Amino acid sequence: MHDQLTKQDIREMQEELDYRRRVLTPKLLEEVKTARAFGDLSENFEYKAAKQDQNRNRSRIRYLERMIATARVLRDHSAADEVGLFDKVTVWFEEDELEEVYEIVSTVKVDVMSNRISNVSPLGKALLGRKQGDRVQVTMENGLSYFVTIRAIEKAQAAPGGKLLTPETGPRKITG
Repeated sequence: MHDQLTKQDIREMQEELDYRRRVLTPKLLEEVKTARAFGDLSENFEYKAAKQDQNRNRSRIRYLERMIATARVLRDHSAADEVGLFDKVTVWFEEDELEEVYEIVSTVKVDVMSNRISNVSPLGKALLGRKQGDRVQVTMENGLSYFVTIRAIEKAQAAPGGKLLTPETGPRKITG
């Protein structure tokens, strides 16, 4: 399976990978050597802890290498008035009479607790390319569906360093 990542996602992963290889790996190797010098390895907690840290680092390096190698670069082709990647979208859930704000992100940036949903999630897929005022049918994997209405689209803005800036907003219940 290929993960859909932005160029920024790949750049951040490459920076972490470089740090882990050049800085963290030698540091953890030294910690293992130091702990090994404490004596009997069967009862040496410091040695076991150092080895666990070393193994977690190696595992993370393998994960990052695999993610970078198999990534498919995402591009946002949305028009100025359409929902695109990294945009914040205010939607009205008809059945629940609830308004929520979601940010459409790549799969590695998902944070459901912060209303950051994937572009491949049912809601994310349904919203992409749609415009303010559109009534959208969202079909879930189990075949059930529901309707939402797009009330507002806040386009993501690029910062000078190439990172995207969006103001923080959260869910709110509308009454009346």
